[in-house]
Amino acid sequence: MDYAKIFTIIISAVFVNNFVLSRFLGLCPFVGVSKKLETSVGMGFAVMFCMSLAGVVTWLCNRFILVPYEIEYLKTIMFILVIAALVQFVELFMKKFMPALYQALGIFLPLITTNCAVLGVSLLNIQEGYSLFETLINSVAVACGFTLALVLMAGIRERLELADMPKAFEGAGIVFITAGLLSLAFMGFIGIL
Repeated sequence: MDYAKIFTIIISAVFVNNFVLSRFLGLCPFVGVSKKLETSVGMGFAVMFCMSLAGVVTWLCNRFILVPYEIEYLKTIMFILVIAALVQFVELFMKKFMPALYQALGIFLPLITTNCAVLGVSLLNIQEGYSLFETLINSVAVACGFTLALVLMAGIRERLELADMPKAFEGAGIVFITAGLLSLAFMGFIGIL
């Protein structure tokens, strides 16, 4: 096991190539769920579970179904079906065991199904040629980076609620300006690797 490669995968996924702030994937839940810290943490954990499980299951599907039967061209369709099934599982689990968080997330929980970040990590794992263990590490690290971006944005937005600002910046304007500034901050990590 190459610890340097694993460390590089983690740092790259969380900071350098953050899916939300560097690759601009998964912006819908990033903007929609980041109003309160509690819901952003809950959404982050839901995405973390879905993304990790989706990364492993799609890697297994690719390795044992698509490649042996030479039907790699069906990769995107199969991955979308797997992700949709996993999100339905998470939604049912949260509805049963965490009803308050399920109500707080509202429509954004089913949106994980169409979240391009979940599909993106599955496709990236295959494209990079990661092993099963590296796929799991990358999927968890990407989800941690996603959660970090959500939590940072939620913390800033909660503070902005108390700030006195011009009318022109209220609402979506200040959210997008803040997202842009966060993205610029994360661009500073590019030189690390």
